[in-house]
Amino acid sequence: MRAGSGADAHGNAPVRGTQLLVEHMSEVFGRPSLVAIEIAWRWLFGIPFLLICWQQGQGILNALPLESSGAGSLDTLNPWVAAVQLSNIAAFYEPHVIAVLRWLLPAAALVWVIVSGVGRNLLFMRMETRAAFRPVTMIALQAAWLALFGLTLWGWLSSMQWAAATHITAGAEPDLVGYFIWTIFLALGFFTVFAVTSWVLTIAPILLLLEKHSMVSSLGEALRLGKGFSGKLAEINLVLGIVKLALLVVAMVFSAAPLPFSDELGPGAMHLVAAASALFFLVANDFFQVVRLKAFVEFWRIFRGNAAA
Repeated sequence: MRAGSGADAHGNAPVRGTQLLVEHMSEVFGRPSLVAIEIAWRWLFGIPFLLICWQQGQGILNALPLESSGAGSLDTLNPWVAAVQLSNIAAFYEPHVIAVLRWLLPAAALVWVIVSGVGRNLLFMRMETRAAFRPVTMIALQAAWLALFGLTLWGWLSSMQWAAATHITAGAEPDLVGYFIWTIFLALGFFTVFAVTSWVLTIAPILLLLEKHSMVSSLGEALRLGKGFSGKLAEINLVLGIVKLALLVVAMVFSAAPLPFSDELGPGAMHLVAAASALFFLVANDFFQVVRLKAFVEFWRIFRGNAAA
């Protein structure tokens, strides 16, 4: 196979970035240890983090019960009144939540980059035997990815505030059509921008571990891969981002499907369905994260593997 041709393993014809995704899914499904590593490091961080969030939330509610915020008089029949009441409830708890987030978010970010850096390094070593063990540099690259994600999230939230402030005002009738148009447009826009840019910080660890680059040079190489290679990576990233959204929708449908029978099933069964739906989404999301990395490694083999051998 000629390096850089973009051909698949069965011939010399160029392939699209997502053309071999089913094959990659089959390979990952046949190697459950890959998904097990991804689940292990994500849940090693996620479970304690959620428990801390639950503990802090319960502490706030114990000190300031919902009744003290006015939640007990929420008008469920008038959405406009309910919206104002919910805003007042959020404003009531906002200072206390921010006080917790000031120490929780930095601590969680630090733990996440460490756990994810080591976990992803082990995953790449299991996926590709030539991968080196360089946890410190991997942690730094994961920190760069988290910074990009945080910047994108901040931009999206700021744009949502702008849309609300310019289309829903106290002195005029709310422009709901304009508001929802901007909400959809901006949400899809930020999603697309993140999908077509974050692939750089996904391929950089592969260049780091398989080509023995430094952190800076791996990022530089990631930006100089060429149109053919980078286009396929961006395509994979975008399509699998859409798959994640589809998984979220499927999980929501599963959790809502038994609602017409809630009286017969009881609250216990409804909670069980909701938990099973959440578990399905988390495991499926981890599976497709590994598929994404597998696809990136396979295209690295096609475009640069022979040169690096």
